[in-house]
Amino acid sequence: MEEMRISNLYDLTQTIAAEVFEGKTYPWEVLADIGDFIKKLGPTLDPAEFEQKGEDIWIAKSAKVWPTVSITGPCIIGRDAEVRQCAFIRGKAIVGDGAVVGNSTELKNVILFNKVQVPHYNYVGDSILGYKAHMGAGAVTSNVKQDKKNITVAYKGRKVETGLRKFGAMLGDNVEVGCNSVLNPGTVVGRCSNVYPLSCVRGFVPEKSVYKTGGVIVDKYD
Repeated sequence: MEEMRISNLYDLTQTIAAEVFEGKTYPWEVLADIGDFIKKLGPTLDPAEFEQKGEDIWIAKSAKVWPTVSITGPCIIGRDAEVRQCAFIRGKAIVGDGAVVGNSTELKNVILFNKVQVPHYNYVGDSILGYKAHMGAGAVTSNVKQDKKNITVAYKGRKVETGLRKFGAMLGDNVEVGCNSVLNPGTVVGRCSNVYPLSCVRGFVPEKSVYKTGGVIVDKYD
């Protein structure tokens, strides 16, 4: 499962949260620690750059946050980030430097690396989005199975146990997700891959791939 290791999905220099990944092998292992990590990191942030705006909420002074945004802590919003009208941040969320959280987008228990874009009507829950990952309009993560059982990751004919009941998607750096796609529980997409619009994605998608209609996966550069 080397391809799903943190080191093969993410450039940890592109997040304020690099420390929370230490000692872990796969990115979903981080999900349980996001909230406590924010509470630990927030008070150490430079007050010249960050302002505490509420209980366990820290927002960079250079960030642009619309007045209609709803934010529940713990939360950190990074430098030059943009959080647009009516976004709903439900807590345990790190929004990276230069990231865009769009109108009516909802976040919960997530890490968005620097320059991630979730700009239009997205739901991102119990997920980690790598550097410059982008979700098209209406694309969402589904983070709970209908039967409420623990989530597995489908990987090369195997089912990898995660021990988690809530787990949305792990998107590697530079992943592009097409409009109105659904990333089902336990989705892992490798670096620099593309997902076609209107896709229903499940399991592991290798790096530098294209996920096409009907679940066909091809090499991006063939």
